[in-house]
Amino acid sequence: MSIVTIRNVEWFNNPARFLDPYKFRVTFECIAPLKDDLEWRLIYVSSPGDEALDQELDDCLVGPVPVGVNSFDFEGTPPNSSKIPTDDVLGVSALILTGSYKDQEFVRVGYYQNTEYDNDEMKENPPNPIIFERLVRDIHTKARVTRFQIKWDVAPLQQARPTAAGAAASAAVPSADDLDTPDDAGADLGQKPNGASS
Repeated sequence: MSIVTIRNVEWFNNPARFLDPYKFRVTFECIAPLKDDLEWRLIYVSSPGDEALDQELDDCLVGPVPVGVNSFDFEGTPPNSSKIPTDDVLGVSALILTGSYKDQEFVRVGYYQNTEYDNDEMKENPPNPIIFERLVRDIHTKARVTRFQIKWDVAPLQQARPTAAGAAASAAVPSADDLDTPDDAGADLGQKPNGASS
């Protein structure tokens, strides 16, 4: 059982321009006091099949974390367009939010993102080179969540069955290997309409 559980991720600007920052709020529950901060990272999967091209858009430390329900706002920079292969700009890519404690990743939340032009003519006949200022992104807010067992400072209030360290509790989030796989597995993270309070 995890000390920290994500309850909701609320996107403030979705859909948005491709070059706009990502703005969202993470709500999570903590069931025991933690000595150190939680670290959160936002990662853009630039190219399916080449993990080396993944871009860390931003990271933040959250703490001290009191027991109970907490939330924080996150703003991540857009991906560096020069580091995305031309063939991978349009269409479906992945966006990943990770949570770590003492350099141990305990949760990974993955989203599919679709990128296209903002008008039908350019969608049908994409210009070459790509005009990034005319691109829009749409994040599919039905998330795929993977949880990992890590070593926390304190034992959880209720002991779950022992699980090997690093073992995932649900199916993997979108990655370079499964961007074309239907989202039919994994835990879904409950979503609220854009702008709704948690």
